[in-house]
Amino acid sequence: MTIEQFEEWSLYLGVAALIGFMIFIVWDLAKKSEAGKFGTFILFLALGLGLLGFLIKTVLVETINK
Repeated sequence: MTIEQFEEWSLYLGVAALIGFMIFIVWDLAKKSEAGKFGTFILFLALGLGLLGFLIKTVLVETINK
């Protein structure tokens, strides 16, 4: 395994871990604030849009660089 491959895998695993941690934080926030079903949906929708933006940016950068 080269250094570049290790760095690429580390990036993907690190970002996945951070996304999972953010999901846990939002779920815990919704639970502690007693947000209800609609409030929890809105919290996860906001998180989902942020993640969607990150994924779109990643795809665009890879497409432009090719």
